[in-house]
Amino acid sequence: QVQLVESGGGLVQAGGSLRLSCAASGRTFSSYTMGWFRQAPGKERAFVATINWSGGSITYVDSVKGRFTISRDNAKNTVYLQMNSLKPEDTAVYYCAASFARVAVTTAVNYNYWGQGTQVTVSS
Repeated sequence: QVQLVESGGGLVQAGGSLRLSCAASGRTFSSYTMGWFRQAPGKERAFVATINWSGGSITYVDSVKGRFTISRDNAKNTVYLQMNSLKPEDTAVYYCAASFARVAVTTAVNYNYWGQGTQVTVSS
């Protein structure tokens, strides 16, 4: 069992930055692929970024490429999402998730554990 706790959300003006963190319990964090998803009001949960166990495979949704960076620190059992040049359309609840897959995966159905989410609001 893995428990995931997100932090770092908040209110920021367009063009600003936030860094989300996701702390995981358990001793097997380094074996999981980790992902970030987001859900805007009235919309389905959508893929944002994923990083495999070693950090050697990373994938982003096109809309965040060049603005967001996913990283992980296996010694700290933590995955991060650095978000720069934020736009109002980035407003959503952001969730981190853990997958048994050994490669980066972009679909929610492939993730086994989810955090509770953290709100990110970008004002125009």
